[in-house]
Amino acid sequence: MLRALYNALWYPALPIAMLASGAGQPLDRRERRGQVAVAPGGHPRIWMHAASVGEVEGLRPLAIGIKRDYPDATVIITTMTPAGREAARTRIPEAAACMLAPFDSPLAVRSFLEGAKPSLLTVTETELWPNFFLEAHLAGVKIAIVNGRISERSATRYAKLSSLFGAAIACADLVLAQTEADARRYRALGAAQDRVIATGNTKFDLDSMPTIGEPRGVVSGFARGHPILIAGSTGPGEEALVAAAYCELRSRFPKLALIVAPRHLERTDEAATALKAAGLDAVAARAMTAEQACAADVLLLDTMGELRALYNRGAIAFIGGSLFEGRGGQSPIEAAAASLPVLIGPHHEKQAEVVEALIRGGGAKVVIDARAIVDACASWLADEDARLAAGARAHATLAQLNGAARRILMLLQPLINLT
Repeated sequence: MLRALYNALWYPALPIAMLASGAGQPLDRRERRGQVAVAPGGHPRIWMHAASVGEVEGLRPLAIGIKRDYPDATVIITTMTPAGREAARTRIPEAAACMLAPFDSPLAVRSFLEGAKPSLLTVTETELWPNFFLEAHLAGVKIAIVNGRISERSATRYAKLSSLFGAAIACADLVLAQTEADARRYRALGAAQDRVIATGNTKFDLDSMPTIGEPRGVVSGFARGHPILIAGSTGPGEEALVAAAYCELRSRFPKLALIVAPRHLERTDEAATALKAAGLDAVAARAMTAEQACAADVLLLDTMGELRALYNRGAIAFIGGSLFEGRGGQSPIEAAAASLPVLIGPHHEKQAEVVEALIRGGGAKVVIDARAIVDACASWLADEDARLAAGARAHATLAQLNGAARRILMLLQPLINLT
């Protein structure tokens, strides 16, 4: 009954969903309706679904591994956002097609399955769309959840709708969870006990990270030779706290520079206003000249794709989305991979596994406000050996978490070989 109600609601909801998803172009609307055609040939045919940019990064080592082990495979990637689709096209050129995911209405999913003709579906992290599972299962498609993650709160909500979500999860031939706690929750929601395995998170795989060199010309000249505090992926309210901390730190460490990188570029003006209110004269990366790069102390990163390269220039990283409730923290992985000591706020539940590992390893500290940021940074800036050791421990912790992609690919092989 619940599934029937869920499916019935999709019919009046489709125009609203189309509008809300920002599917303004004809191609976007066709993809949302599942009206796609992927060239025949190439077997196995694997549909890999991810939410957006971060989840695409987790898919990358799996897609590369599949194409390495099965050169004739056709890999089809879908995402819930246009940004994710673009990231997939850029980061996973091995894919035969990268497109927006169909809406989870029966007709859209059936249309997609008919056009793409997958033999295996992999669903990443928390993308538990019921009809993806139920319709793929009815079509004879093998199903695997990879990098599976489910919070206690989400599990409670899903349990209340177990006749819909439990039935969907039960269709999975394999559930490869990030942690034992995630695995336990999937079992409680209806996944077959012997099909659930904790394998870790492919986002931690250092082997799959491309080599990043120096930032582009003008940006690479910023604060050269100076220690840099990098505030990455900041959210509302965080720029003001970071700016306040930086002002005090600069009075003690005059050569210290600051880079602020808002998580969403549409917040650039808001971030600039917060920095100005703190008395900081920030230069924006997009319009920065070589002369400004040499003279400026504060850089506002208003461009995409440059933060990771700048981490290689940093001294300490603060990871945003974590000082206030609501976002659950952004990933500290790129900063730790660059051997930077990491600071992160108390609200990092979406990154709990890696943050807790970094803290245990001595490569990260939790900060709750500007005062805590000042104290943590000052202890590292005043002792270069301690700062370098903390950064080395952060990198070593990631190395210990490495290998999830290899484990997942090995476990996927029987499903791929059955298709």
